[in-house]
Amino acid sequence: MENSHKHAHAKVEWIEIPVRVRYADTDRMGIIYYGTYPVYFEIARTEFMRKKGFTYRELEEVGYHLVVVGMDLKYYNSATYDDLLIVKTSIPNWQSRGMTFHYEIYKDKSLIVEGHTKHICVTSNRKPIIIPPRLLAILKDVSPK
Repeated sequence: MENSHKHAHAKVEWIEIPVRVRYADTDRMGIIYYGTYPVYFEIARTEFMRKKGFTYRELEEVGYHLVVVGMDLKYYNSATYDDLLIVKTSIPNWQSRGMTFHYEIYKDKSLIVEGHTKHICVTSNRKPIIIPPRLLAILKDVSPK
């Protein structure tokens, strides 16, 4: 796997997951529909949390949610049906009430898409709050300031 893109911090922990391109993920031309990549981001983000021992389900069960408040992505190349992609995910920065996930999607070790999602932590009543201690401990572990 190539080195992570220049925007990623060297001390940040990355996780990698494989994603096989499904037929339903493609457009009429047989390439991944541009709107599918955010779905891959969500899959990777969910698995990142799972691998760190605090699933989204557990976060929600204790009354918190991570709301997406921004997203950007850049396309470098395409992928087609049945390609095996590697989605790399990290949390390069975080603040008291939110965090940013960074994503890199590779096909055959070549970066084809990268992006970010910005999240804030809210209560079940959708009130912004400071990140709860258990999640904060994970953030400090995967992305030391």
